[in-house]
Amino acid sequence: MNLVANSHKMTAAEQDPRWMALVHRDPAFDGKFVYSVKTTGVYCRPTCPSRLAKPENIAFHADCGEAERAGFRPCLRCRPNEASLAERHAAVIAEACRRIETAEELPVLDALAKSVGMSPYHFHRLFKATTGLTPKAYGAAHRARRIRDQLAQGQGSVTEAIYDAGFNSSSRFYETSNKVLGMTPSAFRAGGVQAEIKFAVAQCTLGAIVVAASTKGVCAILLGDDPDELVRDLQDRFPKADLIGGDPEFEALVAKVVGFVEAPAIGLDLPLDVRGTAFQERVWQALRDIPAGETASYSDIAARIGAPKAVRAVAQACAANKIAVAIPCHRVVRQDGDLSGYRWGVERKRALLQSERG
Repeated sequence: MNLVANSHKMTAAEQDPRWMALVHRDPAFDGKFVYSVKTTGVYCRPTCPSRLAKPENIAFHADCGEAERAGFRPCLRCRPNEASLAERHAAVIAEACRRIETAEELPVLDALAKSVGMSPYHFHRLFKATTGLTPKAYGAAHRARRIRDQLAQGQGSVTEAIYDAGFNSSSRFYETSNKVLGMTPSAFRAGGVQAEIKFAVAQCTLGAIVVAASTKGVCAILLGDDPDELVRDLQDRFPKADLIGGDPEFEALVAKVVGFVEAPAIGLDLPLDVRGTAFQERVWQALRDIPAGETASYSDIAARIGAPKAVRAVAQACAANKIAVAIPCHRVVRQDGDLSGYRWGVERKRALLQSERG
């Protein structure tokens, strides 16, 4: 007696690469396509909570217009022809960011939440989930960037630059200037003149390494083959700074960095002087959240900071990172897993990942 096994013949919908996004209700595909159900005559977004129809009754469409031209009407449950909840939330947070950036003084949380029609608790949680920062931290980062830009332009007095950047009290700013700039405003404007930056050169399995720190924290960890070239790079960053060779206490910090390169399992927790834009700081914080031995794609990072379409900007932020290892941009790979580029060489990137994976 011959037994013939029943085999499931895949439908056209199941053979479509969009099918798995539909099965998993993947929010990353919202807005990229819609699907129609011929038995109900409606079309839906990929994340529609309704029970999934049989694949033989499903067809995919590039957008709402294509689905409607085919004779289907929008689902009343997921409303695919309207902005998604994620899009509405993104628009709300974008508006809040604009309010923060244009305000004379940092708005208080209650006022921000009221302006967008949310409770303070819900708004605070949504803002942090979207931007990676609290409203207060976002405002502080924006003002820090503005004061750096104002001082770098060199126009007007330091006091004028402080007020133009949104600080309503020069005395209040001076109390925190070292935290914001890593030095006094006058020293920052002068390219780091009289700013004390300690540095030291060491060797590790990846070649030469330079570690430098302002009074705020580590401002550079540079890797390369030529230690002299790395020191020149540091000098270019702070052309008028007072570069001082590290003392025994600083040498201990350098040893800690080198030890982490050689044995990532020991961890590395250092105060950093990152000097980035608000967006860069969100990206760099997301990089620091990637566990040792694991990787993430540029699109993964973009999604984590609430900016899924900013993949190229994420890549640029990674390239702008000058604090190797402590801000682990080596853990970011392409979508297909390829190592792609690395500021300090792909081979170093590969070695770092292999070391972390044991």
